Amino acid sequence: MRNGPAEGVVRDEGDGPGAVAARLTGRAVVSQRRLTGVVTEVALDGGPVVVKEAGSTGAARAEAAGLEWLAEAGAVRVPVVHGRDQQWLVTGWVAEGRPSALAAVRFGRELAGLHAAGAEAFGAPPPGGDAEAYIGLAPMRNVPGNDWPAWYAEHRVLPYLRRAVDHGTVLRDEAVVVERVCEHVADLAGPREVPARLHGDLWSGNVLWGADGQVWLIDPAAHGGHRETDLAMLQLFGCPHLAEVLEGYQDATPLAPGWRQRVGLHQLFPLLVHAVLFGRSYAEQALGTARRLLAEAGH
Repeated sequence: MRNGPAEGVVRDEGDGPGAVAARLTGRAVVSQRRLTGVVTEVALDGGPVVVKEAGSTGAARAEAAGLEWLAEAGAVRVPVVHGRDQQWLVTGWVAEGRPSALAAVRFGRELAGLHAAGAEAFGAPPPGGDAEAYIGLAPMRNVPGNDWPAWYAEHRVLPYLRRAVDHGTVLRDEAVVVERVCEHVADLAGPREVPARLHGDLWSGNVLWGADGQVWLIDPAAHGGHRETDLAMLQLFGCPHLAEVLEGYQDATPLAPGWRQRVGLHQLFPLLVHAVLFGRSYAEQALGTARRLLAEAGH
């Protein structure tokens, strides 16, 4: 999910980002620069790190566990976890470069490898992670299930639809169209898939094109899920060289027939999360997507 604007150089006050980085790494602080409202780049003696104010013990623990679980697959590159406490997470810093078609094809293959590493169940949290996790600033429950369509409706779409209705972002009579999608989700879901190891919040802002020519993934909401969900989220807000990413993925592990028609189904979840966090425009996108899914399926 999205972060705030860059805020420039900051001074450390009390147990701020610099002090946290020094305490958790044992290295001296040289300088620091705020990147967003909750993320600070801290230059330490020996190299830079990124310090993120997670806001809660659960959020810091979930993100650290997710990064370590993704790294364990040996398929994609993620920043190393240097340390965490009840409020803060310290990770490696990635020098950013320019996107390239070559890196995009390689990333597609690597993403397929990550998904193939698998998970115990749909909704399974990473080892060391909790059922109560987060996607961006929104709480996200990782409740395991074996039937993806039923699990997706119950634990990914409907919870955020209810919150959007409670907040007044979606009107009660409008919510019916999303509920109808959930009623027909088994018909819309396509062939059965095994649980994949997902990044879980794979919008383009969490994809870093490194100066080393590699793609790095940050800020996961990792869990077991359907591999098409990561790909659908990658397409939601645009991604450089998306065609090449998909080419690399298809070369490594072809997607099931009809996957393009299912993109909207997988985007309902992040659209509703954004509706809860950021308001009506995303609710309208979610409602429009639900209407299209029903119309195309003849429901």
